[in-house]
Amino acid sequence: MAEQRLQKWLAYCGYGSRRACEQLIVQGRVRVNGVPAVLGTKVDPERDVITVDGVRVQPPPKRIYIMLNKPRGYVTTRKDPHAPRTVMELLRDVPVPVFPVGRLDADSEGLLLFTNDGDFANRLLHPRYKLPKTYRVWVRGVPSARALRRLREGVMLEEGKTAPAQVRLLRSKGNHSVLEITIYEGRKRQIRRMCQAVGHPVVRLMRIAIGDLRLPRDLKPGQWRELTPEELAQLNRSVETAALSSPHQRIPQR
Repeated sequence: MAEQRLQKWLAYCGYGSRRACEQLIVQGRVRVNGVPAVLGTKVDPERDVITVDGVRVQPPPKRIYIMLNKPRGYVTTRKDPHAPRTVMELLRDVPVPVFPVGRLDADSEGLLLFTNDGDFANRLLHPRYKLPKTYRVWVRGVPSARALRRLREGVMLEEGKTAPAQVRLLRSKGNHSVLEITIYEGRKRQIRRMCQAVGHPVVRLMRIAIGDLRLPRDLKPGQWRELTPEELAQLNRSVETAALSSPHQRIPQR
């Protein structure tokens, strides 16, 4: 087997996206033939002994791709001694180790993907692809036309203005409304902060789609299943479409 970058091999073996694997190396948790690895290290997996936290790295026995309907109250992480509940508790019967592709905060719910395929995760997470993610958002109050326009055109947050988004007002009743929002970037708690900025705090937040892959109605909160070949192909097509789109294109409103 030809030499390859260490982070690429770790991603292939299911240790996370390439960026996450780079962090493992920077943190000093990876050794090659007993020597602490550095970024840029190249390895021959058939010849070199590679360990993470003292455990030898083995290639995964099978590629697996999973969707979970994440309920509220679970932190999206593999390990967190301070978290009362993590999403991995919902995947205890998955036959091989997997990691989450992206995240949803503890108060959010809906579609969350898991895999042991680091290259697949990297394609979905890489900022240059701008893969759209769609959310159903319950907010306080009834947004005005001006508030909806601000959400669509970009809202000024502490770190700068958000990118254009697709926003639809689905329904309003009393002092609550339901929006559908599609964003093309992934800032921390972005939708909550956007809605707060226009005066409509989020009451409930559910991710319903990643690219063209939608959360199935029959997948109940806390349940998971493997992606079908058709769904996996659908996701890959979404990434290809996003990669071909201009980052400066006008976002069509629905």
